[in-house]
Amino acid sequence: MSHGGTRAPAASLGLLDATMVGVGAMIGAGIFVLTGLAAETAGPAAIVVFALNGGVTTLTALSYAELASAIPKNGGGYAYVREAFPDPVSFVMGWTRWFTYVAAGALYALGFSSNFVEFVHIYWPALPTGPILPGGPSFHVVYALGVVLLFVTLNAVSTEASGGAETAITLVKIAILLVFVAFGVFAVNTAEFTPTFPNGHLAVLPAMGLTFIAFQGYDLIATVTEEVENPRKNIPRAILISLVATVAIYLLVVFVAIGTLGAEALGAAGETAVAQAAESFMPAMPVIGTGAALIAFGAVFSTISALNAVVIGSSRVAFAMGRERQLPARLGRIHHRFGTPFVAVAASAAVMLIAVVVVPIRTVGNLASLFTLLGFVIVNAAVIKLRRDKPDLQRPYELPFYPIPPILGIVLNLLLGLFIDPMTWGLAMGWLVVGGVAYLGWSRLRARRQELGGGGPESIGGGND
Repeated sequence: MSHGGTRAPAASLGLLDATMVGVGAMIGAGIFVLTGLAAETAGPAAIVVFALNGGVTTLTALSYAELASAIPKNGGGYAYVREAFPDPVSFVMGWTRWFTYVAAGALYALGFSSNFVEFVHIYWPALPTGPILPGGPSFHVVYALGVVLLFVTLNAVSTEASGGAETAITLVKIAILLVFVAFGVFAVNTAEFTPTFPNGHLAVLPAMGLTFIAFQGYDLIATVTEEVENPRKNIPRAILISLVATVAIYLLVVFVAIGTLGAEALGAAGETAVAQAAESFMPAMPVIGTGAALIAFGAVFSTISALNAVVIGSSRVAFAMGRERQLPARLGRIHHRFGTPFVAVAASAAVMLIAVVVVPIRTVGNLASLFTLLGFVIVNAAVIKLRRDKPDLQRPYELPFYPIPPILGIVLNLLLGLFIDPMTWGLAMGWLVVGGVAYLGWSRLRARRQELGGGGPESIGGGND
């Protein structure tokens, strides 16, 4: 074990690396899984659903871009809210964002496992999937745990290596999706888009709530602000470029999927919709084989890059909260040898591994979606408050048409939150209560140690990495 420090992490990521963190997180398994579910709910209007979600997401992305240029600190939304609001509000923001990223990591790890098994079964039908031992974990869980440990280790020892891996993996999956689009655009039957709203215009709203999770991820770019070169310029650029690129790819993929397989067949296919669409028009390719095999391969890469992105993001939120003494200070230390927030990475990984094994993953996914929407509401509110309270704050990037975008972002994110079931809202309130208790307990412990002459806040939770 070695002593660490509270110095800032090294800036080892370029604009491309930062952009790929956002794209890699957004283009996870969502585009493969949610296309069919959106078509089942909204019919051919599924493409409208993705376009509208892109518009709603852009409103908050503009707020993130302005805040990132003005407050170049690790932690993303947590750092911005801490600048604008009192400690309890910033703690809740950090507490829920950290939970969201860790929960997303568990989701992506299990998604990787399922996609990996499906992909390998194409070439090795006899791959075992039953229990290793009677009553023990299944191979799916073992694969999920293994991929988490792999990327946690990579993130713990080198930010540059994890960023480089994210860039390489994300470029591969973008290439796969563009191959799908290139073959499919010539097979599209435009008649599949009429009537566009067979289930009525209102069907778009629940479908938007269902698929909004596919647009989470650009905010992860802001969590590594201090590790990006020239962050005041590159972070806003990376946020906006990643979102534009992702929305464009989503719309092209959904257009091809609906235009080739049809909305009804897509809806019936459910989570395998894109793979079945690929099977309908893509020729067999050397080495890989069928179009379905290519999509399965792409889904594996998508979940890997999304997992790596949230490992990066969750650890940086924990690091920022530790550095601000809203969690144990040990979390806010940089490893003297690796130059990474080693303890924060390890702590986030531990919770992620537990979630993979024991937590009802569908419930966690719903909570993550709700917390994301509420987090986006607070970030938009932070833009408004800082514009009012700190008008002279240096803002290399200012969002256009202020205050319309943040106000619309608040209203529309709350509206989408209304389509999340009441049980999830109840669980969210429960998690907030747990966070409140943790905050009060930690605050009292910190005050008590200071009273006893424990060396002040710097010593609390300090020690070895």
